[in-house]
Amino acid sequence: MDAHVDPERAAFEAFKALPRDVPVAMLNLLRFRDRAEYPAGHARAGDTLSGAEAYRLYGAESGPVFRGVGGTILWSGRPELVLIGPADERWDAAFIARYPTASAFLAMVTDPAYRLAVVHRQAAVMTSRLIRMAVNDAGPTDSFA
Repeated sequence: MDAHVDPERAAFEAFKALPRDVPVAMLNLLRFRDRAEYPAGHARAGDTLSGAEAYRLYGAESGPVFRGVGGTILWSGRPELVLIGPADERWDAAFIARYPTASAFLAMVTDPAYRLAVVHRQAAVMTSRLIRMAVNDAGPTDSFA
């Protein structure tokens, strides 16, 4: 499985080119490392945290910034089985975060406190997917389209 932890520059530029004044939902799929891998010189570099433990630190430290920009978690769960997709693809956590606008997401990821917290995410995550989704505010429906 390829490592996808941080956005590639081209993808981030494409995100910024989309409308910024609309609500967005971000689908997060996460696979954690067995052991967190902090960069040399980081205060936690010698710790023996699991990836899940390091991700919890990321959540604790980035949470105030996330909530401060108006972010909310719409849904979270633990994936059990990939029914359609690569058989070797396994996820430890999945959630959908909603932001009042795409600008709010950009404000979060550029906030100095968030930028300090993200080292825990980078140490924790083996691979991930982060997918921007347009928000359908029409309410519950029985249609998939």
